[in-house]
Amino acid sequence: MVKPLNKAAERLRWGFPSSIQTIEFESKPVLDDITIIIPTIGRDILEQSLFRILSGSAWPGCLIVVEQGSNPNVARMLKRVQEVGIRVRHILSRQRGRSAGINRGLEQTPTRFVAITDDDCFVEECWLSNMATKLHQHPQAVITGRVEAAGAEMVIVVTSLTPSIQNRPRLKFDSMSGGNMGAALDIFRKIGLFEEDPVMATAEDAEWSYRALRNGITLRYEPDIVVAHYGWRDVEKRIEQYRDYARSHGGFYGKYLRKGDLFILIRALSHLLRALRRWINGWLKGDLDYASIGRAYCLNLPSGMLAGMRSKMQSGKLDHGEEK
Repeated sequence: MVKPLNKAAERLRWGFPSSIQTIEFESKPVLDDITIIIPTIGRDILEQSLFRILSGSAWPGCLIVVEQGSNPNVARMLKRVQEVGIRVRHILSRQRGRSAGINRGLEQTPTRFVAITDDDCFVEECWLSNMATKLHQHPQAVITGRVEAAGAEMVIVVTSLTPSIQNRPRLKFDSMSGGNMGAALDIFRKIGLFEEDPVMATAEDAEWSYRALRNGITLRYEPDIVVAHYGWRDVEKRIEQYRDYARSHGGFYGKYLRKGDLFILIRALSHLLRALRRWINGWLKGDLDYASIGRAYCLNLPSGMLAGMRSKMQSGKLDHGEEK
């Protein structure tokens, strides 16, 4: 039985809190050696993500928000965050894609460690302090944690309460959630940035974690590091999201197949078989979301793999200079 996040997360069922412009926040301890990065296209839901960070038990040394849009409310939100007492960097980018947003943030990170989340992820109260503790204990590892569901229906969640350590790629999947992860900046200098290739637009975290494991980096899953992923898409939008996931995973697999990675070939075939089983089981049980995600992968993973095999775009590197 998975325990609820906390009272604040439970209240997500009943609506959002008031605007951060009207709330007084008590000052919190500042963790000077960790930066939070949030990529966004400027959706208003960002304010709720910022509310959770401001309500946390500790604040980051720096908050970097990379905006790939033109919503004037974002600047107002971040001005308020800065007034509360958090150092803010607001990066405006004409690029599109989550990986590009994170990468532009990583290039401007002024601290030893970085924690990454999304504008539709709401961090639990002790998220940053727990993340910082694990990063200090294991600076050579990538830290990830639980992803609970909030809001509308969410199929893809990570709710295990058992810590785990992964040292090599798995046949099924690698245990890293891109919206709930942290690492030392030195790891990005060693592994490289997230892949910005459009053929794998929503599989950048899966590819990066695979690349990290292949380079000897450990992934540590810590269940006390928790975010709630807010489901805001209706059924039709979720089905399109599943298609995007499938094509992007296919792009990831195809790029490694072009390099002759036989392990990825086995993983891709295993993924297709699991998707077929999910499609059939979901259809038999009348579970639309479960069947839809299986169907999406069966129909779109192969075409994504072909696109990936044709692509020659490479991941970028992070400057080896000192933290700013």
